Amino acid sequence: MDLVWNLTDRYGPRLTNSPQFREAGDWAVGQLKEWGLANVKLEPWPTKDVPSGAIPGWQVKGYSGAMIAPSYMPIIGVPIAWTKGTDGPVTGEVATATIDTQADMDKYHGKLKGKIVFTAPLAELPFPSAPLASRYTKEQLEELETELIPSGRGGRGGAAGVGRGGFAALAAMTPEERTAFQEKQRNFWKDEGVLLTVTASARGESGTLFGGGAARRGDPTQNTPSVSITAEHYNRILRLVERNVPVKLQFDIKTEFDNNTESFNVIAEIPGTTKPNEVVLVGAHFDSWHYGTGATDNAAGSAVAMEVMRILKSLNLKMDRTVRLGLWGGEEEGLLGSAAYVKQHFADPETMKPTAEHDNFSGYFNIDNGTGRIRGIYLQGNEMMRPIFEAWFAPLKDMTPGAITIRDTGGTDHQSFDRVGLPGFQFVQDQMDYNTRTHHSNMDVYDRVQPQDMAQMAVIEAMFVYNAATRPEKLPRKDLPAAQPAAGGRGGRGGGRGGN
Repeated sequence: MDLVWNLTDRYGPRLTNSPQFREAGDWAVGQLKEWGLANVKLEPWPTKDVPSGAIPGWQVKGYSGAMIAPSYMPIIGVPIAWTKGTDGPVTGEVATATIDTQADMDKYHGKLKGKIVFTAPLAELPFPSAPLASRYTKEQLEELETELIPSGRGGRGGAAGVGRGGFAALAAMTPEERTAFQEKQRNFWKDEGVLLTVTASARGESGTLFGGGAARRGDPTQNTPSVSITAEHYNRILRLVERNVPVKLQFDIKTEFDNNTESFNVIAEIPGTTKPNEVVLVGAHFDSWHYGTGATDNAAGSAVAMEVMRILKSLNLKMDRTVRLGLWGGEEEGLLGSAAYVKQHFADPETMKPTAEHDNFSGYFNIDNGTGRIRGIYLQGNEMMRPIFEAWFAPLKDMTPGAITIRDTGGTDHQSFDRVGLPGFQFVQDQMDYNTRTHHSNMDVYDRVQPQDMAQMAVIEAMFVYNAATRPEKLPRKDLPAAQPAAGGRGGRGGGRGGN
């Protein structure tokens, strides 16, 4: 939990390429070196050629928002990533305009100058009758285990963060279409003279807000200021407007850009003894959104991966293969850091010509489903791994049922490895309050991370990594996929998100 504290309270949030992200990277390098790990470094990768746009350094330096008429109400909100500031306080009346198509732009042309625009209708907030947090039941795990043909994705998935607030049509678009439309939308707001846009998430309640990022392609410093606010405040304001009560809002947003678009992954190793060229990799994504401090998404996974390395190193275990740590940047923008690493070291998915490192790779283990304890593992369609995982889970039955499911699960960095035919696995985890309260929200903070679950995850993942590093053979792998044309985004989640 000290690792979680450093990644959240001290250095969070860790929006890719933000000053906090870079400070957290420097701290991680120092900590890993202190433990005596080898080849510790920040391995750079560029974002300038990312289809959705280079990732600039950006941070919020100040925010205030309030309804000032017909009465005063402070507004709980956070500026959306990569929007510009307001250059001082701005005051304006509220207008509503959902812009999903060119026809919408034509409809509102000339009607929004000097307005603060709410970009969607009222958020529907049904009474919360279900528990806020949950763990897998025995029956649910048995259902996962007994499935012979995958009927769907496990864990989370979908394009989180694009379901509302002017983004209703975006979820159905390809990543390229989404990026192009967001850039067009940005120009529309600017050309129309909109003061500021306001979004809310339909899955937010009780003061919890969810958000993502604005368009980055072109010049993101020209993005209209945009803020995500709680659904309850959003709805109160819209109900006033719908009943013809004049509403005035005031916002003061200060943001700061820098031009450094080069990102990094955090790398460290425990060298192998007899097969040092063969590699077992353990990792998680290091970056986060900026609404909370990036605790369950994904300081939890990063801290577990670091703890795995600390456990193996402190026990001075002799392992045949090299165990390597990878903490990835740019995951929230499309698995970018892990994809860049895989392309550089193992294979370019567009050509699918494996390197020597590809042949020497054994497997990758990932944590990115929040703070919930490990209940099993996704085979990712690799049925050859079932008896191996059964044997590894067998001595751990006092800690986990060890459910093994043929399903794959999307939206996180193991997909970058799986995409080039390398064994990559994500564990089945209890969902807890990940999808209801913490995922990409202002409540993704240290207090939502569960210490006992974290300890369980670290022990189990350390054992899996150790077994993979000492097993006589490398892990069996699926057939090498065919070359894949550039898709401009990741599988299982939306670009600019959005995802895990």
